[in-house]
Amino acid sequence: MAAVSWKEVLLLTGLVVGCYWNSLSCGFVFDDVSAILDNKDLRPSTPLRNLFLNDFWGTPMAEERSHKSYRPLTVLTFRLNYLLSELSAASYHMFNVILHAVVCVLFLRVCRLFLDRTSGLVAALLFAVHPIHTEAVTGVVGRAELLSSIFLLAAFLAYTKSTGGDHSIVWTPIAQTVLLVAAATLCKEQGITVVGICCVYEVFVAQGFTLPMLLDTLRQVVQGKGAFPYTVLQMLLKLIVLVISTLLLVIVRVQVIQSQLPVFTRFDNPAAVSPTPTRQLTFNYLLPVNAWLLLNPSELCCDWTMGTIPLVESALDRRNLATLVFYVFLGLLAYRSITCRHSSAKTVIMALSLIVLPFIPASNLFFPVGFVVAERVLYVPSMGFCVLVAHGFKIALHKGYLKKIAWLMLGVLLTMHAVKTFNRNWDWESEYTLFTSALKVNKNNAKLWNNVGHALENQNNYARALRYFLQATFVQPDDIGAHMNVGRTYKNLNKSKEAEDAYLVAKSLMPQVIPGKKYATRVAPNHLNVYINLANLIRANESRLEEADQLYRQAISMRPDFKQAYISRGELLLKMNKLTDARDAYLRALELDRSNADLWYNLAIVNIEMKEPSEALKNFDHALQLSPRHKLALFNSALLMQESGEPKFWPEANRRFLTYVEEEPYDANGYFNLGMLAMDANENAAAERWMHKAISLQAGFRSALFNLALLYSQSKRELDALPVLDELLRHHPEHVKGLILKGDILMNHKKDTRGAKACFERILQMDPTNVQGKHNLCVVYFEERDLLRAERCLEETLALAPNEEYVRRHLNIVRGKMAAMSVAGHPLTPTTEGAAEGEKPPLAEAEKERRSPDAASGSEKNVRKSASESHMGVDQSELDARQSEKRTQAKSTNEINEIEQKRAAALKRLEEIERILSGD
Repeated sequence: MAAVSWKEVLLLTGLVVGCYWNSLSCGFVFDDVSAILDNKDLRPSTPLRNLFLNDFWGTPMAEERSHKSYRPLTVLTFRLNYLLSELSAASYHMFNVILHAVVCVLFLRVCRLFLDRTSGLVAALLFAVHPIHTEAVTGVVGRAELLSSIFLLAAFLAYTKSTGGDHSIVWTPIAQTVLLVAAATLCKEQGITVVGICCVYEVFVAQGFTLPMLLDTLRQVVQGKGAFPYTVLQMLLKLIVLVISTLLLVIVRVQVIQSQLPVFTRFDNPAAVSPTPTRQLTFNYLLPVNAWLLLNPSELCCDWTMGTIPLVESALDRRNLATLVFYVFLGLLAYRSITCRHSSAKTVIMALSLIVLPFIPASNLFFPVGFVVAERVLYVPSMGFCVLVAHGFKIALHKGYLKKIAWLMLGVLLTMHAVKTFNRNWDWESEYTLFTSALKVNKNNAKLWNNVGHALENQNNYARALRYFLQATFVQPDDIGAHMNVGRTYKNLNKSKEAEDAYLVAKSLMPQVIPGKKYATRVAPNHLNVYINLANLIRANESRLEEADQLYRQAISMRPDFKQAYISRGELLLKMNKLTDARDAYLRALELDRSNADLWYNLAIVNIEMKEPSEALKNFDHALQLSPRHKLALFNSALLMQESGEPKFWPEANRRFLTYVEEEPYDANGYFNLGMLAMDANENAAAERWMHKAISLQAGFRSALFNLALLYSQSKRELDALPVLDELLRHHPEHVKGLILKGDILMNHKKDTRGAKACFERILQMDPTNVQGKHNLCVVYFEERDLLRAERCLEETLALAPNEEYVRRHLNIVRGKMAAMSVAGHPLTPTTEGAAEGEKPPLAEAEKERRSPDAASGSEKNVRKSASESHMGVDQSELDARQSEKRTQAKSTNEINEIEQKRAAALKRLEEIERILSGD
């Protein structure tokens, strides 16, 4: 075996980089979203052991909805990417390009076993640039193919060293082979097929047997004319070791998936649920379809499911001719290669083994898979194809009159493939470009129309998205997901009636419940979200809450383990003030998934509503143990600690708010609450800094502006408070407490009774029954020496608040002052001179008792931000998820008002839970 030179390594690497450098500008698209963006196994906070308990997409293997794709080593490399660059797509794509270059170099070493130096390099060059590989290289999830191929080729190369110079067995390479096969299988399931390739190599290449020779030897042994030759016994021993090792791997793999095959629907693979002979005819026709993609990769498509390839329903279908030609050609090649002893036959048999054996798991011939055709599964089979092409090129070179034509055709082929690959990479730039390029190839796949609609929906272009979703329902009228997408989009366009009609159509397409039969075996489990989406829609009408609850219960009856239905129903029950039932719904969901931080968070919100702050805090802590940087749990638990009024909680509340603002650095509410904590702790400098930060992020932030002004006032910096109050009232001219504080500062510190009077009169214009504003206006009259008006004003105030002793006391003081002035013969109306300099009006004592703004009902000193519901696992069938809303809410000194306000706030916090939890 000739070694690979560094020049060849540089040539292959340069060619790979030249073809794929533009993939670094691509994002996460299609399956990358589930495998990377939505996969919690990539996060450092997830224990490493979860990688070996969950499938490729982060779903526990024990769950019915798991795809049973067990690839922990591939996920481990994704996790490494995340540690290096988190979710920067470029690093993931760069890693894939490097892996493809490594595969090309290993493949060149394998080619040198069967081809000469020139034709081996030709095979590797063709493999490096073949356009069929764009899905495996440019699609991040294609890394499973890349890693599995590296270990597959390494295992094969190790096995080729298992025969010593004296034809003895060398066991170390065999042990290495077994370990590498296990590694290949842990990257992707097809890695185990390298054992078959090793067996073919051992029999037909290493030992040089042909089929006639094997049959002759077997006949002689059976007839008793001789025993098996020693070389045959050695070969059998090696093959038995390989087969037993393979069987052990298969047993372990079956145990991992708990002896259950994944659940696929007729939309994923229509032929899999078709009757005989449609199923067999279609699956066999898919073989020449895949072969044609290798021969002519001009029309590539990222998704071949649904109606992409119509079913072959009759033996008279013309497409059966393609199947027949394929089998005849393959059979002739195989027959020639196993009946002849020349080197060309060995090359062909190894090429065929590379094509056929790795493709068997994805062929649908022995067990159904979740796709019709997938270009990425042709990554390893294309190696055998490239070997065949290079072998043909070698034959052409030996014919003098074809030599120049062969080199010319090779140059044209490599150039065209390289250009096609480079251009194909741009299709993977975004989901919109990927799916629109697929629609150019195939317009009969409703999934593609849906996915273009999703891409437009993510851009908030609902009108255009609706057109694509409607087209999907036209192409596939029984596609439940398409009708759900139509309903959701109508909802986003505020067309509730049309949305409900679309959801009802989707609901009518759901199969009926059959006692004793699992529902998910007949429909995609996420289609059950049609009940969730419809319930979300109709519960906006208060008169239809019971109807919405019935839909949730119907979904639960179909799938008692439907976690999302319990979550959504819990939120509805909370809205209906059925607090115990809401708590029970969340507890049932936690029985199904105790490792879900969001569920603990939602239960804590219910505890707050039930006036169980200690339980709420415990459940918030549960959420944070599972997800230490759970943003909403951090914020709301800190808020709960802050509102407890217990200083012992303040340091931890401060730490959680600080962590929250690290996660949400542009959320003004986090900085505002840090400021409130600092005010509670009398750390005025820190409070001022946090309030300024909040205001800089959210202009006109009402609570931050008022509390900053109040901070200045309490710190004897009343003049600094005035410009802050001016900004507050510019944004919120009807802010009563701001007007009261400004009036107080103007009268007591600026001696501007006219300005103060304007503030209090403005309050009374908005609310003539405002006792504090009325009382303070009375004080202004007193300051102006208009005692008659002050008396009349205080009488009116006392009528509004007959139980307020301070108003009655101030009225008595005014009347006493009036009596004293009458005795002294002084006028009771204002004079131009006013009071003598330095004389303090008699009501100065009463003015000090005037309630300051933070003592008023609804004091903004006590404003706290509350967060809406948490983000839950998002199902693909629902895109009603909304950004969490955060708002401020005031406390009241009146206990009844406080209870009602907090109850309303808790309900509002959970108003959107259901839509976020059932996102598509």
